[in-house]
Amino acid sequence: MTPTEAVPVRDASTVILVRDAPSGIEVFLLERVSGMAFAGGMTVFPGGGVDSSDGDADLTWAGPDASWWAGRLGVDERRAASLVCAAARETFEECGVLLAGPTADSVVRDTSVYADDRAALERHELTFAAFLERHGLVLRADLLRPWSNWITPDGEARRYDTHFFVAVTPEGQDADGATREAASVGWRSVESALDDWRGGRTVLLPPTWSQLAGLTAFDSVSGVLAAEPVITPIQPNLYYVDGELRVEFPDDEAYYAGSAHPWSGR
Repeated sequence: MTPTEAVPVRDASTVILVRDAPSGIEVFLLERVSGMAFAGGMTVFPGGGVDSSDGDADLTWAGPDASWWAGRLGVDERRAASLVCAAARETFEECGVLLAGPTADSVVRDTSVYADDRAALERHELTFAAFLERHGLVLRADLLRPWSNWITPDGEARRYDTHFFVAVTPEGQDADGATREAASVGWRSVESALDDWRGGRTVLLPPTWSQLAGLTAFDSVSGVLAAEPVITPIQPNLYYVDGELRVEFPDDEAYYAGSAHPWSGR
């Protein structure tokens, strides 16, 4: 690709898994394997790019229909369906949490029985729609909540139009790190995750930091699930300060002032 060619923007979905704990709201975070083409070594939420198969018209789900999601996400119905499917698929691939059940009002409790299919999904040998059909499962889209939308800045080698969702890990399921993309995983309170970032023990991309900072406004998961944030696309800008690449976005001053080692570009 020549410098004059525009970098294509790919749709992506990210899921913020939350749960209540004595220390406050906890989130599930992954440290991505160093050297990965995008966000290598960063601490992130589960998620990834939308696959062409995620818009499968035969996909069955419970909850608000595609038109409702389209209105909330600000996209057309096919994109909305793809984003919702990708959110559920990526969450299952990356941490084994499956937002699906045999009926519209149930959720599977033991996802270990799908380990082989999970690996096949990660290798792109199986579509999520085919996986659900094989096991007679219904996607529980009603367990997802739309949360925010961030677009990778111009000037990056890879760009994503990422929609963030919130979800609670279904009862009986355990999030894990059985993915080739994660060096380590774990549940952390929102405050401890931010403390690690402030101390330079982790590196958070601006969108991840922004979601964590926003969650400090809530005392419990019920409050998070009841929220109806207005989703306005945020596309940061890249700029330089004394030769150092930085990112301009809402509350960027707090981001750069708060951490010993904030992300500063390539």
